[in-house]
This record gives sequence, C-alpha cells and structure tokens, in this order.
Amino acid sequence: MSEMDYAMEAASGAHFSGLRLDSLFASSSPRSSLSSSTLADSDALKQPFVIGVSGGTASGKTTVCDMIIQQLHDHRVVLVNQDSFYRGLTAEESEHVHEYNFDHPDAFDTEQLLECIGKLKCGQSVHVPIYDFKNHRRCSESFRQVCNMLKYKCLFV
Repeated sequence: MSEMDYAMEAASGAHFSGLRLDSLFASSSPRSSLSSSTLADSDALKQPFVIGVSGGTASGKTTVCDMIIQQLHDHRVVLVNQDSFYRGLTAEESEHVHEYNFDHPDAFDTEQLLECIGKLKCGQSVHVPIYDFKNHRRCSESFRQVCNMLKYKCLFV
C-alpha cells in the first residue's frame, strides 16, 4: 500500500476523540444540589448533535474538524467522513475512472449517510462502510459507537 493510499484510508474513517460528557458531571457539584432546570439542561446536553463541515476538495475541512475536536477536548466526538459513503463504481465507471467525478453528489450513497447520522443523533450504534480508494468500492464495514457530538465532514451539507 502506497503512502497516498494509506493516507486516504486513514482520513476517510470515523475518528474518535475525548471523554464522555458524564465524567464532567461526576467532577462537578453533587446532582442533588442542582436545580431541576439545570438537570433538564444537563439532559439536553447529553443529546448528540451534528456539526456539518463542508467545502471543496482540499479546502481545509479536515483542518477545521481537527480544530473543533481540540476545542471540545472534554467531550466525546465522532467524525463521520463523507468519503466513507462513496458508492462503488460500476464496471463501466471503473474502466473510465480517470474521468469519473468523485466530487459530484451522485458519487455518494447519501441515503445511507443520512440514515447513519439520524441513528447517531438518536443514540444508536451504526455501521460505517470503509471505502477502498484503490479499487473504488466498499471493502468492509466497521462498527462505530454512539457519541455526544457528531461532526459530519463532507463536500455538500
């Protein structure tokens, strides 16, 4: 595997960072001393939410995501990369791969991506496909855990 292939595979998977939000409450004042409105607010904070980061190819999306992850160091963050949701090329598309537009919305399985994000927002575990950039097809699936915050890095939001 070339360095470029390795870099593409490493960048396209889901990335995990930080600690569980629950640990923040364990180190703060006892829950019994919190008001009911604070408890309701803390329950809302436990709900996963999405940050969508979009931009053209090589526009700095990964850099922005890395900066967000650094700022949210005390939260558990999952980065779901749109590259994981490329659809496999047909035999005809594979023959002309040098002409294929991987930046076009039709290059992605958007339905599966939205289903994945919806499940994560509901606190469910999901399967995120792994895309083989060398053979231009999905090679396997990888299990991803539920998160407090979901960042979605893509070309189109």
